[in-house]
Order: sequence, then structure tokens, then C-alpha cells
Amino acid sequence: MAVDDHSSMEDRTCLVTGSSKGIGRGIAENLGEHGADVVVNYRSSEAAANAVKDNIQESGGDAIAVQADVSNLDEVRAMYEDVQNAFGNIDVLVNNAGITVDKKFENMTREDWDRVVEVNLGGVFNCTKVCFEDIRQAHEGRLINISSVVGQQGNYGQANYATTKSGLFGFTRTLALELAREGSTANCVAPGFVKTDMLESVPDRVKENILERIPLNRFAEVEDVVSMVTFVAQEQSSYMTGQVLGVNGGMEW
Repeated sequence: MAVDDHSSMEDRTCLVTGSSKGIGRGIAENLGEHGADVVVNYRSSEAAANAVKDNIQESGGDAIAVQADVSNLDEVRAMYEDVQNAFGNIDVLVNNAGITVDKKFENMTREDWDRVVEVNLGGVFNCTKVCFEDIRQAHEGRLINISSVVGQQGNYGQANYATTKSGLFGFTRTLALELAREGSTANCVAPGFVKTDMLESVPDRVKENILERIPLNRFAEVEDVVSMVTFVAQEQSSYMTGQVLGVNGGMEW
């Protein structure tokens, strides 16, 4: 599908963390369809990441797949060097990588807590730190953090996950202030419950209870989230910064 000049991502380099599957894959492929050079980051799913890269190239974009555990600062720095060698500076960073270790708080160990914090917040720090100067100096650079409605509402058995996703709100708003002088933006997209492998693992009775809380009476498709992220990455969103954008079917928070 052809896109107009206002929405084109040509000559833009986009790094999407955790983009070998799920929402991250959808974001990476859609940015590629809009002409961006896309960095497909993965931790362990090399074959899946290469498939995403191939799909982007077939759609007319360019892409590379780069391995890095976002919770490891040295690996993130090495990934940045690979991006520099392939495409130059990064214009758009989408912090999508995240994990869950779900347990009731009474059963949650410090290790369960730390692991989720290391990836979901530490990984965001690492990637943003390494890419910050690129985003600040870019023409309308974009920092996009993927949070969750769970960060807004809380969720039974997800104290660690909800805390990290809520923490992204304050991080996003602060970075928006620090990037504003140069015309770059920071925004947060907070999806509701999306049809991904993570949702598939939820018992049917729990999914039925969740559906009762969604006014639109359906789970999100990956495309529902992808379209919002792509909009935020484009020129049309240039006067929007520091926002938390809920894509949750009308769930209250």
C-alpha cells in the first residue's frame, strides 16, 4: 500500500527491541512497510528475527537482525555499533522488549522481582541511554515506550510486571521534557490485552473475566497497537509528547 510523503519513514532508522515476535514483530514490519530502515532486535529467537528481517526487505524496506539482551548494557552497546555500521544514527527507538514472571506477591521471590525489573526497566534505560544523543540530535527524533494497561490498573499476580510498566510513565514524561528543546518527542503506548502468545497461555475462564471488563468486547489485534506506534513514529505526531496512549478497548483506569 502506497503511503503519502507526510507518513513516509524513508531515511529514518528505527530500532525495535524484542521484535522477533508478537507486538514487536508487527511494529517492525509496519515501520518497514513505510520505508524505514529497521533494526530487528532479539535475545534468543534468531530464526524468527531473520524472518521478520526478510519480510521487511520483501515489502521494500531495509532491515538487519541484531542479537542483544537489553538488560545487558555491553550487549546493547555492541548492538548500537552494528546499527551505526549498517545505517548510521538511530532516529526512532521503540522500547518493546519485556518479560513476565507471574506469581502472587506472597510467593514472589526477590529474584523474580529483580529479573523483571532488569529487563522491563533496566533494558529501557540501557537502550535509551545508548541511543539518547541520536534521538536528541535527529530531525524530530522519537522515543516510544511500550507499556501496558496493567501498569495503569494493576493485575493480580503481576506486582513486578505492573510496577515496571507503570514506571515507564514517569520515565516517558521526564524524557519528553529533556528532549523537547531539540524538537524530539517521547511518548508511551499502553496496550490492553492483545492476541499474542502471552494471552494464549491465559486460562479460558480468566480470559472470559477480562473480556467482561472491555467495553468493546474483544481483545486487541496486534495491528491495533501497531497502527498507534507507527503514527507516533511519524511526522504527524510532532506536537504530541509526554503522553500515555491507551489502546485498550475502553478499559477504565
